[in-house]
Amino acid sequence: MATVTTQQAGQSAGANPGPKRDPKTGRYGSSVFKKAVMAVTGIIMVLFLIAHMIGNLHVFQGAASFNDYSEWLRQVGEPALPPRTLLTVIEIVLTLSVLAHGWAAVSLWRQAKRARPVAYQTKKRVQQSYASRTMRWGGVIVGLFIIYHLLDLTWGVANLDGTGGTPYDRLIASMSNPVVVFFYVLALVTLGFHLRHGVWSATQTLGQSNKRRERAVNVFATAFAVLLIGGYLVVPFVVLTGIVA
Repeated sequence: MATVTTQQAGQSAGANPGPKRDPKTGRYGSSVFKKAVMAVTGIIMVLFLIAHMIGNLHVFQGAASFNDYSEWLRQVGEPALPPRTLLTVIEIVLTLSVLAHGWAAVSLWRQAKRARPVAYQTKKRVQQSYASRTMRWGGVIVGLFIIYHLLDLTWGVANLDGTGGTPYDRLIASMSNPVVVFFYVLALVTLGFHLRHGVWSATQTLGQSNKRRERAVNVFATAFAVLLIGGYLVVPFVVLTGIVA
């Protein structure tokens, strides 16, 4: 009967080592924490998108109502608070949310890439939707669009009406241009896919979905994305077709 020494056993084990484990990264480096950051910041941004969409629909009430709403946002809390207090708080929270969301997304992607250093010979796409496969690039496209959107409608430096016009004038000038509308629609459709997958992922991360509720969550995520993006798309449609001018 052969006897295996400790050294031989160690050499034998070393010939076929098991999978390497990444060193502990701490609470803030864990994938669970990063997914939670993505979920929470995503919810903050979705709430802003809902409020912003509702504000855009003031265009149907005419120039006076749209401009009054824009001015009201700058005057909330006066005279107890300085001008633009609410807007400044919103801008700070949104900026931090976007940065944290982007950090978590990139960090999770890099973490997954390190865990799988050798790419699959055949990519498995059976359980992946189009939105999930394009999530990263969708985020980049939406981020670039946000920058242009600010330059165009908020600051007016990229708007045909210039910086001296009213918010309503800038909106009409921008949405009357078919080229601008094309890229606006493209960015919004991309955002819709991003939202649909994001809502589904957030419910998974926050523990609000399971196998029994998965179908209902998918339906809700799709319906929510369609309704929200539809609320945004209706504005360039009515302006470009001359219904609102």
